Amino acid sequence: MCLAIPGKIVSIEDNLAEVEIAGVIRRVSLDLAPEAKLNDYVLVHAGFAIQVIDEKEALKTLELFKELMEHEVS
Repeated sequence: MCLAIPGKIVSIEDNLAEVEIAGVIRRVSLDLAPEAKLNDYVLVHAGFAIQVIDEKEALKTLELFKELMEHEVS
């Protein structure tokens, strides 16, 4: 099973972006989503931004992940 996680682009240099995911900054390649720009939300999988997504959907998905983690810890 593959899982892509939404994150917000906080900086871009060449084809690499720094993406904030749950408070953690990760460097990801924009090779698969060259249209992505600063402050966009992207789906991140295996070190690549694979798709630009709507902010509302990204935040909804992140909230669901948060709820799952809280349930898992309990």
